[in-house]
Amino acid sequence: MVDSLLADDPANYVAGMSRSPEKDDLFLPYKSRRLDRFEFHRVDINRDTQRMFSLLDRLEPAYVINFAAQGEVATSWLFPEQWYETNAVGTVKLCHFLKDRTYLNRYVHISTPEVYGSCRNATESAPLDPSTPYAASKAAADLFLFTLVKQYGFPLVMIRSTNVYGKHQQLYRIIPRTIISLLSGRKIRLHGGGKAVKSYIHIRDVCHGILAATRRGGAGALYHFSPETSISIRDLVEKICVLMGYDFDQTTETIEERPGQDARYIIDSSKARRELDWAPTIPLPEGLNEVICWVTESFDRIREEPLEYVHMA
Repeated sequence: MVDSLLADDPANYVAGMSRSPEKDDLFLPYKSRRLDRFEFHRVDINRDTQRMFSLLDRLEPAYVINFAAQGEVATSWLFPEQWYETNAVGTVKLCHFLKDRTYLNRYVHISTPEVYGSCRNATESAPLDPSTPYAASKAAADLFLFTLVKQYGFPLVMIRSTNVYGKHQQLYRIIPRTIISLLSGRKIRLHGGGKAVKSYIHIRDVCHGILAATRRGGAGALYHFSPETSISIRDLVEKICVLMGYDFDQTTETIEERPGQDARYIIDSSKARRELDWAPTIPLPEGLNEVICWVTESFDRIREEPLEYVHMA
């Protein structure tokens, strides 16, 4: 997103805040740009609240795009209170502060279709039915944000995208993890045989949609970003195996399903296509080949990185 904002307009000035240290160009493509229009601050939304507020008042951003979240679904069952602390309480504190800031033109909140539970062609008006602590914590924040819209006219735009992928992605995610496993000669573990159905959308398509929604979405607007096709995890992994010349049966193994795993996430993005003139432009085979090339070309560096999710309390 930072890379897209810096490329979008030479007048854009971008500040990034994250509790994690800033990574290098392996994961952050904006590192290859001149950074005189970007500044980074290591700030924890839970523990550095007042410093975050002071930074916001100094910067006076016209737009705030909030990606901050504990996002690993399986681990949310182990530490649900931490997921609520960040995803719900952290968001409440931030937006309660922002609602009184006259410099703010738009607050863009990155939600998730997992708040619907297992769904097929869900529209933006679908009822919330979360199946995991992660999804429930995100739903709690979403409900609070819409109360701010009703009471204060808070300039909210909310985004729910299906599974995002692309080069520079966290290595424990299914697409880079599959590629790394094949190159390393390790078995690919398919939870529940990989029957769960997802819709994969390229990060650049999502960033273009977020920019369009930021500019044109009205207060309280909610948009879905998704492709028109879906695919099971099993078929996705098999597709990667074919692209890389590996035998699917010899390189995979079935393990037990994750708790709370929804059968499918398929959402309807016709509203974004209609109102924002948005549509995904990068087909899945092209996007997969891009990630394969990135992992292959960077493999010496990637193999030195943690390949599993590392939990931070």
